Amino acid sequence: MNRHTRKADVPDPSTFPMRPYDLVKEFTIALAVVALLTVGLAAVFSSPDVKPVTLASWAQADAADFTATSVSELGGTSGTAEYGPPYNHTPGAAQKLGPVGLQSAAGVRIPVDTANDFVLDPLRSAPEPPVVTAALATWDAAPAARHRAWTAAYSDALAKTHGGVLARGDYGPVPVLTARLLQLARSGALDGQLQARGKFYETDYTRPLLFLSDGSHLESLARAEHLGGDQWGMMNETGDYPGQAWLWLYTFWYQIEPFKSSGNADALIWGLMALLSLGLVLVPFIPGVRSVPRWTRVHRLIWRTYYREAAGQTSGRE
Repeated sequence: MNRHTRKADVPDPSTFPMRPYDLVKEFTIALAVVALLTVGLAAVFSSPDVKPVTLASWAQADAADFTATSVSELGGTSGTAEYGPPYNHTPGAAQKLGPVGLQSAAGVRIPVDTANDFVLDPLRSAPEPPVVTAALATWDAAPAARHRAWTAAYSDALAKTHGGVLARGDYGPVPVLTARLLQLARSGALDGQLQARGKFYETDYTRPLLFLSDGSHLESLARAEHLGGDQWGMMNETGDYPGQAWLWLYTFWYQIEPFKSSGNADALIWGLMALLSLGLVLVPFIPGVRSVPRWTRVHRLIWRTYYREAAGQTSGRE
């Protein structure tokens, strides 16, 4: 067959049937259908749009918890104050992997002084009545041991309060300072003060979140939305909606012992997941394990159509 014969065998495009095609119309229809499906499915299956939790909403909803947390921040006994790196140099940081202190190795990268950052500095930076100014002066003039005694006494008194009546005691300026901080929080001013870091765009919520997490209000809201650690919260959306399903293996370990009751669970589970991930990568190189697919013959079940057709072709040739 020569070149001219091959050219004659090529069909003439003008002989093919033709019909008009409106690309803009097709695109518009497809866009409308996809948009309607997106809106409809989002309305049916999307997770609830829960309002953000702020210091203002906390102070308005649970003043007692806010005040008790403020006292612990002032006295240096809150969770953040005793957490250690990356916030402070508290000795005995819990997260270790064997003899290696992972938490301490990271160092203090986000220094947080709970008494000054959460309580005293916001009070100093706002216009204050004379009684608050005097309370700040009294606090600054007292030694650290006196600070601890005042906050410990006031914290105990708050825990034993019945009917809103507080027992008398030597609480120093703590009641005045925490009452004024509660007023600032309820007005919304404290949220801005803790977030302000001297930048044009203030998007660092670290300090407000730390303050919130030291109280019990945020945890109670999280548990109501099924986001607690023992509720598989790491992989849930708000309202117990299914979320990050791929995190099931990671959060699974938090539900069983010894991780469930360990204060070192984060480091232990991180190490375990690193070991499991390494094992998965090395499966093709581990004797015995790499032969499991061949022994179970799962591949023949998955590709059964291919093997059935191949067997039929083989028998046909015979």
